[in-house]
Amino acid sequence: MAEKKAPQGGNVVVIGLGRFGSAVAASLLDLGYEVLGIDSDPRIVQDWSDRLTQVVEADSTDEDALRQLGVNEFPRAVVGIGTNLETSVLTVLTLTELGVPEIWAKATSVKHGKILSSVGADHVIYPEVEMGERVAHLISGRMLDYIEFDDGFAIAKVRAPEGAGGRTLAELGLRSKWGVTVVGTKRPGEDFVYARPETSVPEGAVLIVAGDTAKVEEYAARN
Repeated sequence: MAEKKAPQGGNVVVIGLGRFGSAVAASLLDLGYEVLGIDSDPRIVQDWSDRLTQVVEADSTDEDALRQLGVNEFPRAVVGIGTNLETSVLTVLTLTELGVPEIWAKATSVKHGKILSSVGADHVIYPEVEMGERVAHLISGRMLDYIEFDDGFAIAKVRAPEGAGGRTLAELGLRSKWGVTVVGTKRPGEDFVYARPETSVPEGAVLIVAGDTAKVEEYAARN
């Protein structure tokens, strides 16, 4: 088995090992990052002690404590604290004062997110809202998967239109008709195929389409 290559960008500190923080930490670990986990609950720290690179019980609003842990030397930090707004905000502020270059933070509301941004968070995540929107799209249309970005851009996995089997993407003309770009095609159990105008759509295939959020939603709703 080949050794997993360490990703570029250095290690990551994850503060707050609740459901969101622990999921992020575990995924980062799977991607080859070394993760420092920090939580104020000794039971959570004990639970993760044999799973992460290092786990420490500490007050994440204490600048001296974080500096002693070397948090100021990390290029990225993720703040997964959501239930205690004050601790969440003060933690982001502390990381900012430590000079951590890139701070990701979980928010539970738009107001919470605005405060996090104002004190130094570079990226604010709304996991509950984003998941709720994603599930709604999956329920209400033909989408099999859906990701919306914060700049009005979306990517969706949808079933190919009826009668598309055997026709090329150029013949389908989805870009001219709907304003969406087909990124690729895939049949169950087969490899993903990057899209070209001459790509033939197999029977029973799904399409990965991208474009303006409204256009992607309109295409998925009508096909």
